[in-house]
Amino acid sequence: MQQNYFVKYLSLGPVLLFVNLIFTAVLLIFFNNWFPDLLFHPLP
Repeated sequence: MQQNYFVKYLSLGPVLLFVNLIFTAVLLIFFNNWFPDLLFHPLP
């Protein structure tokens, strides 16, 4: 029974990494859509 939890934990890692990368990309896309050129030209 302990082995089953370990295999489930190992298969959850890449899924959480993928969800985190998708969330970060969407956040950057929305931020660049709301405030254009702010990511590349910092405020004075």
